[in-house]
Amino acid sequence: MTSLEHSPSRDDVRRWRQYLADERGEAATYRDLARRRSGQEREILLGLADAEGRHEAHWLALLGNEVGRPLQPSLRNRILGVLARRFGSVFVLALAQRAENRSPYATDPSATPAMVADEQIHEEVVRALATRGRNRLSGNFRAAVFGANDGLVSNLALIMGIGATGVSNAFILVSGLAGLLAGALSMGAGEYVSVRSQRELLSATRPTQITLTAAKELDIAANELALVYRARGMTPAAAEHRAAERLGIYTCDCDPSFSLQPQEEDAVDEHETVGTGVGAAASSFCFFASGAIIPVLPYLVGLGGVTAVVVACVLVGVALLATGAVVALLSGASPLRLALRQLGIGLGAAAITYVLGLVFGVSVA
Repeated sequence: MTSLEHSPSRDDVRRWRQYLADERGEAATYRDLARRRSGQEREILLGLADAEGRHEAHWLALLGNEVGRPLQPSLRNRILGVLARRFGSVFVLALAQRAENRSPYATDPSATPAMVADEQIHEEVVRALATRGRNRLSGNFRAAVFGANDGLVSNLALIMGIGATGVSNAFILVSGLAGLLAGALSMGAGEYVSVRSQRELLSATRPTQITLTAAKELDIAANELALVYRARGMTPAAAEHRAAERLGIYTCDCDPSFSLQPQEEDAVDEHETVGTGVGAAASSFCFFASGAIIPVLPYLVGLGGVTAVVVACVLVGVALLATGAVVALLSGASPLRLALRQLGIGLGAAAITYVLGLVFGVSVA
């Protein structure tokens, strides 16, 4: 605990009281998240809450009689708390990861070195927990995000390019709906083939259990089973030890620590990260269609000309900002940076096709 040789200033007291409120808010968030989980994840989250409790005790000790009435946690921590109570998802963990990364303790002399180290470790712990959730949804989520963005950008570009040539609103509307249907079917079929192919490739490379059935017939002296494990990337010594265990022989002169290595059969299933073919196809189809319908909306309600183009750009721009921010939050990156990147890429592509439409429209005329 940090000791002070003089009475704390009003600024110190105000800052420490806010730290105290934030620590209490973070501890409550982790406990709310723990209520929605079980097993190891629940224990880890409760451990994080206990650590925040130790930090709370530090600020209470420094404040002494200056604790005063409890303050509200920062707006960010209050939002995290609400989301944790209502959802408890990987989205909340991603936000918590960013919050831990922004801890002010590293530059505050009132915080102990142990507290600074705690906050750094907390970020890694929350990152690991969030990664588990990201792995569970990454296959279908990837297809959904790509589908929505492709629908937004491609159909906006199509509509603007065709509209710039001077054709009628009815023609633009039909073209936009045709682009929506064709694109959604193409994206769905493409994702299905892509994911199915990737799963089949993983199945072909994953070790089988043939070693368990064939081991009893092997020549023990030759110990060809060791070749199987060497082919899977083990060192000769580790392969010999694993083969001896499989054959029921424990007389080899090997390092006992080899027995502590994780079994190949217990490895994480890569299929979980890839997703399913049908799930990816459905996500891609639906999200492409939901994205592609947005630039068509102004024409569906009867707008036309420059007004329809401006409204379509605004609607698509808002959607691009939203999808970019969601991807950023789930990946732990800056929401503003990714949102602006999505916006720039989408509207940039649409602007290029609009210019080309103007050129071709003038040429045709």
